[in-house]
Amino acid sequence: MNGISFNRLKYFFEAVRLKSVRAAADYLNLAPSAISRQISQLEHELNSQLVERHRRGIKPTEAGERVLQYYQLHLAEQDLLFDSLQALRGVQAGSITLAIGEGYIESISGILSDFTVRYPNIRINIEICGSNDVMRLIVEDEANIGILFNPSLELKLRSHLAFTHPLCVVTNPGHPLTRQPQPIEIQSLLEHRPALTRVSHGIRQIVTRVEEDTGINLEPAVVCNNLLLLKNYAIDGGVSLLPDFMVKDEVRAGKLVAIPLHHRLFAHTETHIITRLGRQHSTGVNKLLQKIISTIFQERRS
Repeated sequence: MNGISFNRLKYFFEAVRLKSVRAAADYLNLAPSAISRQISQLEHELNSQLVERHRRGIKPTEAGERVLQYYQLHLAEQDLLFDSLQALRGVQAGSITLAIGEGYIESISGILSDFTVRYPNIRINIEICGSNDVMRLIVEDEANIGILFNPSLELKLRSHLAFTHPLCVVTNPGHPLTRQPQPIEIQSLLEHRPALTRVSHGIRQIVTRVEEDTGINLEPAVVCNNLLLLKNYAIDGGVSLLPDFMVKDEVRAGKLVAIPLHHRLFAHTETHIITRLGRQHSTGVNKLLQKIISTIFQERRS
């Protein structure tokens, strides 16, 4: 067997990532037949079937997963090589991709501003998404660092730091729920139909676990993936469930109150800073990671 064509590996990788040969062709500005032909030739080179075709697109076989891991390792080692060569020249350059939940924008923006002033040749790419997508981007090496709410820490993820951020009932100070004994029982929310995030968000996943544990199902009045809308909905008289830190400014301004909920799962939800377990990072990534770890949520460290 001759050496593997890394162009073919790239076409295979993009087809799997985008779950479609046609989508990969559009992304790479090539004909779909060219992508299919390159994948077929790669399978011939490796004497292995790499993809399975389903109604919803293509998926890698077990052999395909091995090839994807090899390609991702190659890309990571290539980044490390470029980083080490730049270090020899005394240059701090490159790019870093950070995947974060929407609720962390305010917490991270000042850190990024300081970092980019200190390292002007490093470009930072930000992906704002729900918890499921943050984990996927980290596991698939499409992002270097992730910040998310209450992830399921599978074996491929490493948590560098965690903060307890209880999930609370959020509403305006005049709402009837503010006059109930605290912490509030989940059944008290049944008549107030809260606004909730989508199931891809860590917030909604905690709510689902509590529903399963208590046998109480909350029927949301609004479902969306925008936390600002959820906060405004609560300010205007509705009810939502959000981590306490995400509404600290509104609580301080008297626009909202954050009421604790009576359930162990609500009380022990956490924010995690994660990377992929076993991934080697460039100097720039390590510097940003340490900057985030040392400075984020300073008010909670006293």
